[in-house]
Amino acid sequence: MKFSWKILLCTMLIMAAACGASGYFFVNYVFQTSMERETRQALDESSILRFAFETAALNIPSKYDVLPDGTVEQIGVYLENSGQHGNRLLRISDENGKVLYASEGFTGDTSLWEERGENTRVYRVVQSGDSYYIQTQTRINVSDRMLTLETMKNVTAVYTERTEGFRMYRQVTVIVLLCSGAVMTLIACWLTRPIRLLTRATGKMAEGEYSYRAEQISNDEMGQLTADFNHMAEALEQNIQNLENEVRAREDFIAAFSHELKTPLTAMIGYADMLRSRKLDDEKHFLCANYIYTEGKRLETMALRLLDIIVTRRKEIDRKTTNVSGIFSYLQEIYDETKNPEDGRVKVDICWEKGELYAEENLLKTVLINLTDNAIKASEEGQTVEITGRRMENGYYFQVRDAGIGIPEEEIHKITEAFYMVDKSRSRAHNGAGLGLALCTAILELHHSHLKIESTLGVGSCMSFLIPDEGVNADE
Repeated sequence: MKFSWKILLCTMLIMAAACGASGYFFVNYVFQTSMERETRQALDESSILRFAFETAALNIPSKYDVLPDGTVEQIGVYLENSGQHGNRLLRISDENGKVLYASEGFTGDTSLWEERGENTRVYRVVQSGDSYYIQTQTRINVSDRMLTLETMKNVTAVYTERTEGFRMYRQVTVIVLLCSGAVMTLIACWLTRPIRLLTRATGKMAEGEYSYRAEQISNDEMGQLTADFNHMAEALEQNIQNLENEVRAREDFIAAFSHELKTPLTAMIGYADMLRSRKLDDEKHFLCANYIYTEGKRLETMALRLLDIIVTRRKEIDRKTTNVSGIFSYLQEIYDETKNPEDGRVKVDICWEKGELYAEENLLKTVLINLTDNAIKASEEGQTVEITGRRMENGYYFQVRDAGIGIPEEEIHKITEAFYMVDKSRSRAHNGAGLGLALCTAILELHHSHLKIESTLGVGSCMSFLIPDEGVNADE
């Protein structure tokens, strides 16, 4: 059963019970009030008739010691036919219960009346056919006789009013329930509209429309629930998008990895087959062996970098306070032209300010070496790669700048992905595999930093990052 129908049904049941109970008590209250009024009138009338009977009996000539039965009958006829009470029913009985006078239609049962003392009045309600009467009884002591005077007052109209009241109240209750049912149907639909909107939204999302949002139509609890649902949907959509991006990245990674393996392996297998299947002169033999060696070293480098990325992303590093002089001295030694004249086609200029930082020194060296190697590969012969470091207010800033080929703007956000290379021919010529920047990004994330990339095609690139201070005092 729908929630709106449950609200409507519960409301109708409560209203029906409330209307029925209130109607019952109200009609019965009116009925009881009317019966009390009729009973008082009947008892008052009985007292008046007793007084009138005593008065009439005293006016009888005193030649009789005892009031004769005939006289009692005459007084009864007189009382019944008197102008004010002409519609009354009377019955007068003697001491022995003998009826001396009874109005036509008087049906009261004398056997139900117990003995009462003088001046005592009693009453009861009796039913005769479809009519109801209040029967009263009083004792009269007159002329040495103890007589019983009974009256019957017709109160059928009171019972008829009660029956009519119940009938009318039932009709009113039905009308009220129908009207209230129509109103409650509208109210229930209005109250449950946010639920219907949420149900529609969940259905849309179950069908795959993760961008669908429920309409918020109020600011109450249901409105807050709708807002929370939309926030949850946004988080869910973002998580799904992230998962899809991650799956796509993994697929791209596998495809790129397979391609990077296939190209050198195909060449290596071809040259190896050439070496084993035919006899070559010394020069060709050297060229084949050298190509196999070169491609093998490139595959080794790629495997080591992949391993570094995986290990870096899965472990916690041991950071400590480090002086930057050790890092830059290491870089100077690596790129010293006098020690490595074969790498001297591009000049490396290193300049730094003194200072300390909180980091893992060897990992930072790896980052700077990778950035510098990329800058060298992107530079032409005779150009300069600048490595600078300076102390900032909130950390130590590193920058590697070159004047090389640059990176297209639309590809800047892709170059930190594994195996992505802007110029594949140039990268492979220098044994590159597109893993250096991916490794740098992973290392910087462990240091709560990120790589900032600025590049202009044909002008050059600038790679920079800031290692934030975490409780380390700068040594200016």
